[in-house]
Amino acid sequence: MCGIVGYIGSDQASPILLEALRKLEYRGYDSAGIAVVQENHKLQVRKIKGRLSNLELLVQQQPVEGMCGIGHTRWATHGDPSDINSHPHTDVSGNIAVVHNGIIENHASLKLWLENHGVVFRSQTDSEVIAHLVDFHYNGDLLLAVMETVKRLEGSYAIAVVCEDYPDRMVVARKDSPLVIGIADGCSLIASDVPPLLGFTREVQYLNENELAVLKADSVKIYSIEGEELERETSHIDWDIEAAEKCGYEHFMLKEIFEQPKALADTLSSRIKNEEICLDPAISALLKECTHLLIVGCGSAYHAGMVAKYVIEHFAGISVEVDFASELRYRTPLCKRGDVCIVISQSGETADTLASLRLLKSLGVKTIALTNVVGSTISREADLVMYTQAGPEIAVASTKALTTQLMCLYLIAMVLEKGKDKLLLVKLKQIPSLAQTLLDKQDDIQRFAARQFNKNKVFFMGRLTDYAISMESALKLKEISYTHSESFAAGELKHGPIALVDESTLVVAMCTHPSLYRKMDSNIKEVKARGATALVITFDNVHDFDATADEVFRIPETEPYFTPMLTVIVSQLYAYYCSVLKGNDPDKPRNLAKSVTVE
Repeated sequence: MCGIVGYIGSDQASPILLEALRKLEYRGYDSAGIAVVQENHKLQVRKIKGRLSNLELLVQQQPVEGMCGIGHTRWATHGDPSDINSHPHTDVSGNIAVVHNGIIENHASLKLWLENHGVVFRSQTDSEVIAHLVDFHYNGDLLLAVMETVKRLEGSYAIAVVCEDYPDRMVVARKDSPLVIGIADGCSLIASDVPPLLGFTREVQYLNENELAVLKADSVKIYSIEGEELERETSHIDWDIEAAEKCGYEHFMLKEIFEQPKALADTLSSRIKNEEICLDPAISALLKECTHLLIVGCGSAYHAGMVAKYVIEHFAGISVEVDFASELRYRTPLCKRGDVCIVISQSGETADTLASLRLLKSLGVKTIALTNVVGSTISREADLVMYTQAGPEIAVASTKALTTQLMCLYLIAMVLEKGKDKLLLVKLKQIPSLAQTLLDKQDDIQRFAARQFNKNKVFFMGRLTDYAISMESALKLKEISYTHSESFAAGELKHGPIALVDESTLVVAMCTHPSLYRKMDSNIKEVKARGATALVITFDNVHDFDATADEVFRIPETEPYFTPMLTVIVSQLYAYYCSVLKGNDPDKPRNLAKSVTVE
């Protein structure tokens, strides 16, 4: 969602803020702005609707100088995208500026109260109330003013506040929205995510819930909401700066698709010792006592959970329930002794997943977080955590984060299976090299996309794990190519979906379960009879569909239940090339954001 950045040091802030915002573009936005406090105690704001290039041009035409500033990319939730609704927001006098990521749920009552005290609002946003509340409580102590303000806020927020009275500091606070503090020689920084900080430092601190911090060029002090100064350890970020750059690829998404063999190998190799799976002992012990597994996620993370359901129930014989976090948080889960929950979130900050985690913990359910971001809120609040080794994923559409989540879930399945089938680990270790073999055939997928990218409807179908991964395949295509794409279990074809099939339809049939080839062939014939074009994805040396399908794309032979980590790469590449052929930006699809930190 929204992205916030901040800098205080000995260099001019505006170019640093603009470059930092550039590194947060993947989060999605419709407007951008910065506020800088000059040494003469004058606060200047520049903000504008549209892409970051618009803001850069505005700052070029109307320069701002100063060594303390904050910046923001806005994702509209309250009020249309416009210059006025863009952040930063200021109080009536223009003395205080605020940037905010999150949603203030009680903004309407706060706005009415402030208006009754003579405040005139300029924007339609919920965030503007923060600036006016800080001004209301301000008596010369900026930290105290922010502290009193956040006590009155309901909802989620990560905020940064600057004041023209204090060109040497900024105050930040968070609740339910991510905020990272960077600590470098001669400067301090903040950002919604790690990439903007990597050019300055790899030493970071994370604010916990309901905490605030005062940043100066040479110090960071963290406080509780009651004003108690807190000690905080510094964490080291191991990401290479190049990992957050394109490195010659046209788009981040394509780069991240091609990074999957290494990401899968890294995720796997760190957990294999002496030909045995070695997870965190506490995780292994918890899994061995598990009698019922609940997996919770949103979007691609939910789809990873759906694959895991089929895999774990097949190999380990343990009941698995998968739920959308956005649904689970509002129902009453029926939990019992022996239940374990895996919460999946690439960013570790997904609002619905975090709320579900807290609900389950309140019910006494043991939780394991599966995330890509060290120090994220979900990783800190879960009982145990298992990190994927994907590295930074910048493109909005998930690729390597999804496949490394799958690899972790397969490892969990093998632990639950208790190592009875030794060949499974052998085959699992082959997956990274098989993924590379598949990527070496990208030209075939690109050529198919060139012939089919203008199809009005694309349906993905399969059975068992093929159905589960078809859900992710359909999501990828609709996310970045804006094609109407859906997925369904092939056996449900005659229960409704076939009514939509005609000559404008492409049907992609995932066929990697040999025992179901005849069933799938019948389904393919049914859609072909209605005029659809059929693409089959199956194994090398399988010719059961040659006479039926229009085209067959073949993947390397492996255990059928492991194929989602391979077939999804085909879907990712197809979606990518369709997006590019339509003239879209696959890294920053419209209306979408990388990290969904609000409902």
